[in-house]
Amino acid sequence: MNKTQAAELKQHEQERDFFCVVTDAFRVFAQRCASMLGSAWAFTGAVLVILVWLITGPTFHFSDTWQLIINTATTVITFLMVFLIQNTQNRDAKAMHLKLDELIRALRGARNQLVDLEDLSDEDLKKLEEQIQRLRKKAERDGTCSCEDEPAETAETTR
Repeated sequence: MNKTQAAELKQHEQERDFFCVVTDAFRVFAQRCASMLGSAWAFTGAVLVILVWLITGPTFHFSDTWQLIINTATTVITFLMVFLIQNTQNRDAKAMHLKLDELIRALRGARNQLVDLEDLSDEDLKKLEEQIQRLRKKAERDGTCSCEDEPAETAETTR
């Protein structure tokens, strides 16, 4: 390996490390924000801010500037929260998919084609949904369907 390649590799590692650090920092920040801002205390704080804003209305003669303050603040906060919430939901959904995929792989008799369904096209998902509905209707007709009102012991013994 020559000096140029080594330098490029080292620079790539530094860039990757910086990207990883930023990604990890945002992940931690988003999780903490979602936890804090999803609390009753955060809601109470937001209500208090609105009450203070309303109380100050007569002082500012309900001016356009007074209205603009709350409109701008809520717009900016909402804009930023969309990214935080989306990041948290994406991570939660990915973790759930991985857990379900592991269960599918671990269960004997489970259809492994159901792993990574989230990567299928909408058309493929629709076909799979129709196939599962047909299987359920067939099982109901044949009497092999474990129904919701059936006791859990009976459902497990029929498997």
